[in-house]
Amino acid sequence: MRAEAAPYQQIAAEIRRSIESGKLRPGERAPSTRALVRDHGIAMATATKVLATLQQEGLVHSRPGVGTVVGPPPRLSATQQRAPEPSLSREEVVRSAIAIADGEGLAALSMRRVATDLGVSTMALYRYVGGKDALVLQMVETAVGDFPFPAKRPTSWREGIETAARLQWSAYRAHLWLPAAISLSRPQVLPNLLVHTDAVLRAVSGFGVDASTSLYAAITVFGYVRGVALNLEPEARAEQDTGMTADEWSGHQTDQLVALIGQHDLAGFRALDFGSFEFDYDLDQLFEFGLGIMLDGLAVKLQRMRAPLR
Repeated sequence: MRAEAAPYQQIAAEIRRSIESGKLRPGERAPSTRALVRDHGIAMATATKVLATLQQEGLVHSRPGVGTVVGPPPRLSATQQRAPEPSLSREEVVRSAIAIADGEGLAALSMRRVATDLGVSTMALYRYVGGKDALVLQMVETAVGDFPFPAKRPTSWREGIETAARLQWSAYRAHLWLPAAISLSRPQVLPNLLVHTDAVLRAVSGFGVDASTSLYAAITVFGYVRGVALNLEPEARAEQDTGMTADEWSGHQTDQLVALIGQHDLAGFRALDFGSFEFDYDLDQLFEFGLGIMLDGLAVKLQRMRAPLR
């Protein structure tokens, strides 16, 4: 039985039919990513992939200052080719790069690709962001900065860490490439990342532990959130490729799993009664569940090491 087309493919097919039927005519604006998110209830990354698919087919193209419009990109005349390149800002370059990474992954990002989307030469980008490595750093800084801390300070150590962790999770949720772009062992020295580390350091300061313990606590929190978030992009791409959610995929494995449980006498699994038990696999729930366990354990550890919780 043929698997159902992934959501982005279904939406792309719908827009393709509108273009082929003349409902959307050349030069008219195609639905924006925000409109696709609103109208179809999909993630921004999925909406970006819809337009990327149509652009690869030559059905739409990006027009600076306008958005995505119907039709292939126009062929430039010799005079136009010699015309001065449009003026850009660093913010425009970084946002364009983020849009590419959101829709197609960080592997699809290149200086040439960003330049093409912005309608400038590749060399022109170096005036704004330097090379690709420097661009990725600015993408990380911008993506994290889009989820600022609330002005009101947390009232407890636990709320302080929960706030930092959930903001990081939200950033990872919005930008699936982001967890892999940030290093745990060699953290990038970026202002918006340092704010997150500082928030955890302030939270654990009330325990009166030494500096090394405080830093290990901050790294542990960051490592936990990033570790779970590293599963977001592979899961999203698997869902797009197969047209099945994680729960639907697991449902297709039930018979095989039940057979293996009996064959190898896996008592722990057998106690779950997989024949009738339906597990709702959700990464958001997993994140919250693990965050609670981590903070419970961190409180006990820090209390034992030094001062009582205040």
